[in-house]
This record gives sequence, structure tokens and C-alpha cells, in this order.
Amino acid sequence: MLHKAEQLLRTVYGYPTFRQGQEDIISDILHRQDTVGIMPTGGGKSICYQIPALVLPGTTIVISPLISLMKDQVDALHSLGVAATYINSSLSQTETEERLRLAGNGEYKLLYVAPERLDSPRFQSLPYRVQVPLIAIDEAHCLSQWGHDFRPSYLSIVPFLRQIPDRPVVAAFTATATEEVTHDIVRLLGMSRPSLHITGFNRENLSLSVLRGVNKTEYVLNHIHHHPEQAGIVYASTRKEVDELCGLLERKGVAAGKYHAGMSDEERKASQEAFLYDEIKVMVATNAFGMGIDKSNVRYVIHYNMPKNMEAYYQEAGRAGRDGEPGECVLLFSPQDIQTQKFLIEQSVSDTERKSNDYKKLQTMIDYCYTQQCLRSYILAYFGEETASTSCDNCSSCKDEGEWTDITLEASKIFSCIWRMKERFGVTLVAQVLKGSRNKRVTQFGLDRLPTYGIMNQMTEKAISDLIHKLIAERYLAMSEGQYPVVRLLPKAAEVLKGKEKVMHKVRPAPRAVQEAGPLFERLRGLRKQLADQEGVPPYIIFSDSTLHDMARRLPRNEEEMLQVKGVGDAKFLKYGKPFLHAIGELVEGRDTSAAEDYEAGPVWRSEQAAAELKRTKSGSGGKGSHLISYEMFIQGRTVEEVAEERGMGLITIQDHIIRCAKEGLELDWSLIIPESYEGQIIEAAQELGADRLKPLKEALPDEVDYFAIKAALVKHELI
Repeated sequence: MLHKAEQLLRTVYGYPTFRQGQEDIISDILHRQDTVGIMPTGGGKSICYQIPALVLPGTTIVISPLISLMKDQVDALHSLGVAATYINSSLSQTETEERLRLAGNGEYKLLYVAPERLDSPRFQSLPYRVQVPLIAIDEAHCLSQWGHDFRPSYLSIVPFLRQIPDRPVVAAFTATATEEVTHDIVRLLGMSRPSLHITGFNRENLSLSVLRGVNKTEYVLNHIHHHPEQAGIVYASTRKEVDELCGLLERKGVAAGKYHAGMSDEERKASQEAFLYDEIKVMVATNAFGMGIDKSNVRYVIHYNMPKNMEAYYQEAGRAGRDGEPGECVLLFSPQDIQTQKFLIEQSVSDTERKSNDYKKLQTMIDYCYTQQCLRSYILAYFGEETASTSCDNCSSCKDEGEWTDITLEASKIFSCIWRMKERFGVTLVAQVLKGSRNKRVTQFGLDRLPTYGIMNQMTEKAISDLIHKLIAERYLAMSEGQYPVVRLLPKAAEVLKGKEKVMHKVRPAPRAVQEAGPLFERLRGLRKQLADQEGVPPYIIFSDSTLHDMARRLPRNEEEMLQVKGVGDAKFLKYGKPFLHAIGELVEGRDTSAAEDYEAGPVWRSEQAAAELKRTKSGSGGKGSHLISYEMFIQGRTVEEVAEERGMGLITIQDHIIRCAKEGLELDWSLIIPESYEGQIIEAAQELGADRLKPLKEALPDEVDYFAIKAALVKHELI
């Protein structure tokens, strides 16, 4: 079975080898072993359950939290020729019933559902009508009340599993789970000796930066200005900040959208789709956005404020660079962020124990913002992963070329003051005493009579507070939990006071800008957008940025070479390979793409004979070219849509087949393709704008004129 899985990886997904951990997880699932997979965002979790679903008989149920996530995954599977669907609240009752009927007939290999659906008696009957070999649970940390995104609806999974007559294999996946959360997942799902796979939380392609004391608005505007063609997300803590920042970006001419819980469902959906389809480049959002976003070409994530915990931060930051290409993760921190997050914790409906845990997690996040350690090592240590090196050379700490400064004297003054204040007060009051403030609380407690009062009056209170927080982050000091934490000394501070240790510090510059993409990549990206618009899917469903970069590096000349490109499998080549080969050939002088032959596709995953079916499809026409078969079906009276459906191929592929036959001199009834009333307009637009690019023509013509009609008119009049 593992051999078949490897074959599917190559032929369907277009990848030569599995990523770290994928093969072991798939092997355990195929051997009917309950499995927990903790993999970083962008680490390829979906393949770990999609490939077993294609290998195993029956229908795999995938439990997923968000509608957008389901739609993205199903769209991607359809582009690969896989029979899949989803059932959620976006469907009408009629649509839901029809999909349940088809699912009951075994028409799908994968069925995505929201956890709330598991309470429905109609859905609960499904495992009695169709074989369910595997239940995959995405975002499994939502099961645990100690997870950063606990969802009570996820607890519906437990009784659903219990009532299935022949318990399927259960596979749970998440990107962010501490040891405590992992134990909760195993316990709640009733897993018996599950295999646990922690493939690592490290995302080496992500550059991590924390910037303190910068003008946040100015930084965001400057970053977007220097990366105008890159997709990015800017996270802010409150709806008000999202509205204000998005409004500013729009006034500055930035193609930006916004997303938060205060918007209507229709507004959020429209904004999200505009971002997915590359109609806007920047999304400004609260943490309500992103969990279901599978957009692979997000190049940067900027946190306008500090998030409430490390799990939330790393999951949100991890939405950059999902395709494996470089991504930037920048956290813009100010002390006010701490108060904002404390306010949000206090406003929550959590019990005392949960709030205490939230404050503990918040302090970890504060320490991250102040630490001088390698940021990557800090994150990995939090999730229990040891690193061989204390430097990654790809974060603001490690890339900082500034000189270290000895601040032992300043640190000693702070430690001494905290000790004389009997470790009973918070950071703000300690800073006020050191500054020599006449604040009422200082005099009320008689702190102005301490020997340490005013001994750092040459510094501002803010600078002293920042320094205290840095010492907390470096474990010289500690903070108690709660809304009003007090600062206390740790053993490392005692060593400094005894003169046995020095304290060093340095200031970090802003991160360097990333290098922009080359002209070939931009041309391929434009072609991808054009094809995506024609098919009504997000551009990354066609090919990821990573795949386009690999094409630009490899410069494939034919089908064989194109299939060596990362992310190009048989199904993707059948649908999109030829136009990309043509585009590459046009831009590379002397490149001959005539060797790229058409290739038949089909929804082969309804049977176990995947490879054989593909082979039969290619050879069953007695040597006749694939484009000729499409042409003959078309002139016999079928529409292009009917030909595409019967042959299991993309609509654009069938259209290209027919255009190719016309170029080869075969007769064609042009009136079936070109609306007579618009033919003159098409030719007029082509003469004015040129016939080498279709998109400007499409934009200049009425909406009723599609790309197929435009290409046909240009061929008929021999303009291309």
C-alpha cells in the first residue's frame, strides 16, 4: 500500500518525495493505526490523510472547522481529479440532501464536514450506508480546553465516533499543540496506543522579526510600498484598529481589504474571496481571519499588535510561505499591547483557572517580544522541541549586526530596587521609583525613601520599563500570573548582584527587504491569474508560487520536463501544462515547445485502477491525438462543457483542443463559439490593443465575451 501511496504522490500531486514525517504518518494510517500528527503550518498535513483516502476503499470523512477551509481543499482536490465534496451551513437543504445521497452511494473519496454536522441524525446514519475507513480531524487542538482555540463543537466528535459500528482509523492533525494539549486530544478521542508524530515546528523559510518602538503605521505603509505585488496579512487586535488601518491603506491607494467579527457574513465572504483570488493584495484582520485560509502565496504576515499567546502567534505567522518559498513574519510591539491583551482576557467568559493559564501564556508572549535569544529557538523550545544550534541566521536576533553593550550596572540597580521593594510591586512602579517619580502611589507606600529612589533618573520611565521586560525575558526576573503581576528576582539576578555575572544587551535594526521576483515568474503569475479567473478558482489552486518559481528555474521544454517541476502531477499537467510551456517558450529565446503533447485526464479515483486507467485513457484512441477526439465530439453536436465532463478534463483544455484543430486547418462552425454580434468588436479591440495578450482584450470587451470566443476570433482572422 505504501508503494501505491508513493505513486499517487508523484502522479497526482506532482511531488517526487514525501516531506519529513509524511511517509511515516501515511504508513501508520494505512496499517490501521490511530495517529496524531503535529506538523507546522505549510508542512503538508492534508496529504497525510488525502493519500490514504485515495488508497483505502470507501469514503474518508474529514472534520474541519471552517467553511472556507473546506472549499479550498475541495477545489484543490477537484483540480487534481479527485472526487470530493463538503457539507456545511453554506449549502441549502436540497444541496445537502443531494450530497448526502451521493455520499451514501460511495461517489466521493473525501467528504469534508463541520463538527456541528456530526449532531445531525441524517449525517449520523451515513457510516451505516457507506464504508468509512478513516476519520481525519483537522485543527485537532480545538478539542482541548487548554488549546488556544478551544471549540465546544469539537466535542461532538467523541459521541459520533462511539456510535459508528465498525470504528474507523482516527487521525488527528494540528500545527500547534503543547504536550498538555496533545494528551487531551488522545484522551478525548479514545485513542488506544496511537502513533504520535511530531515532525517539528521549525519553518526555516520564515524570517522572524520583533520590532519595538517603531511607528507601526509608518512601518506597514513602507513595507507594502516596497512589496507592491506580494500578498500579505496584517493582524491587529481590535476591530477599530482594523477599520482604521484598512481605511488608511485604501486612501493611500493600496488594494486592501478587511476582516473581523463585526462585519456581516456577506462582507467577510466578499473580502476573503477578493484576497484568495488576488483581487486585493493586503488583508487587514483580527484573529477571526485565517484559520481556514489555504492561500499558499502569502509572502508576509505583519502583527500590528502582540497576540495573546504563542500558539496563536505561530499559527497566524505560519500563514506566510506555505508554499515553501521565503516568507516574512514581523511583530510590531509596544507596551500598550500588554494592556490590550489583559483587557481581552478579563472580558472573556473563562473561569479563574482558564484565565490564570491565559495570563501565563501572555507572559510567554511578552518575553518573546523582549528576548535577545534566537527567536526561532525560543518558539521551538516553547513547543518542546530541542535545537542543535542557538542561532538560525534568519531572525531579527540572529541577523542583528549591532555590538553588544554591557548593561550590568543598570541591571544591578534594577535588581537592587526590586529587592528593596520586597518583590511586592509590578514593573511600572519599579520604573517610577528608579526614575524618581512623585507619583501618588510611590509616596503612599513610602518608596521615595528607598536608597534606590531616583538612581536612574537620566532614563525615561519607558526606557526603564523596557529594560526590566528584557531582563524578564532573559530569565533574570520573573512575573507572577494575573491581571496585576508583580516582579521578583531569579537566581541569575543574584549572581549579577554578587559580581559573578555580566548582563549584555544590543539594539536591533529593522529586517532587510526581500528580493523581488523576476520577469518570467511575473509572466507565469499573470497566466495563472488568467486561468484562475476563467475557471473561477483562487490562483494558488492552479499552481502555487513555489511551483511557478520552480518552473522559472527549470525552464521545462516538454511534458516530461514539466512533470519534474515540484507540484505538477499528471492531472495538473493535463489541465494547465500546455499554456505554461507556451509562456515559458515565448520568453526564452530559441525555446521549442512543440514537443508538449496533449494528455488525457479523467476522474480516476472512483476505482482502485488509478494508474491503469490513466494508461488506458492515453492509449485507447488508437493513436489519435487527444485534441482530435475533443474536436470530433464537438462537431458531432456536444458542447464544450459536455465534452469536458465526458472526458473528465478541464474546460480550458477542451477549448484549446478545438482552437488547435482550427489552427491545423480543420473546418469549424465559428458561430458556435463566436457571438456574431461581438465578432467585429473583438477584431476592433485586437487591432487597437494588439493580439499578443488576451487579458487586455477581455477587459475591453463586454462581460458576455469569454476567452474562448476571443481566441477563436483571433484564429479565424489569422491574427495569431
